[in-house]
Amino acid sequence: MLFFRSEAMVIEWCDAGRHPVRPIVRIEQLWGLARAWYTTRLQPASRRPDPAEMRRIFAGLGLTDPFWDPEARSQHV
Repeated sequence: MLFFRSEAMVIEWCDAGRHPVRPIVRIEQLWGLARAWYTTRLQPASRRPDPAEMRRIFAGLGLTDPFWDPEARSQHV
């Protein structure tokens, strides 16, 4: 994971290294994802969210690119 000050800097870095621009996650979205994903991890009954729950978490954070579909056959490697 790389952190940048702006989307423009991400694009500049990707262009310079000839890397494809992947979905960009803002720090607020990352924090929301961490809170939703790990909030119950220390509880004995904790489990990984199922695909429908994952979609709800991602959508609630504005992460709607097909990259975030846990069941999609992704070309993002």
